[in-house]
Amino acid sequence: MKHRPQPLPDRDAEANLNALAQALASLAKAEDVRAFLEDLCTPAELEAMSDRWKVVPLLLEGVPYREIHDRTLVSVTTIGRVARTLEHGTGGYAVAVRRQRRQTASH
Repeated sequence: MKHRPQPLPDRDAEANLNALAQALASLAKAEDVRAFLEDLCTPAELEAMSDRWKVVPLLLEGVPYREIHDRTLVSVTTIGRVARTLEHGTGGYAVAVRRQRRQTASH
């Protein structure tokens, strides 16, 4: 992970994250989001984010960590990190899962 010699002031970091969120929210189609992510992220960053997202539904189904690892090859450490975020995060995973399920059900 990149560390700046001098961290940005909190207001600048917050503004930058909000600008990124707005850019993502402006993209209506999955293929546009994918193109944006491929331009924005390194292959390793994309793999890490994809791995995290891949384990979310399995955790929500109650699949044990070891079985998730066996099915996905995602590290148990990453699985645990995602599980903690599901329980104590800001709710972003839950919103995305609900919306994805709603889209799938309507198609």
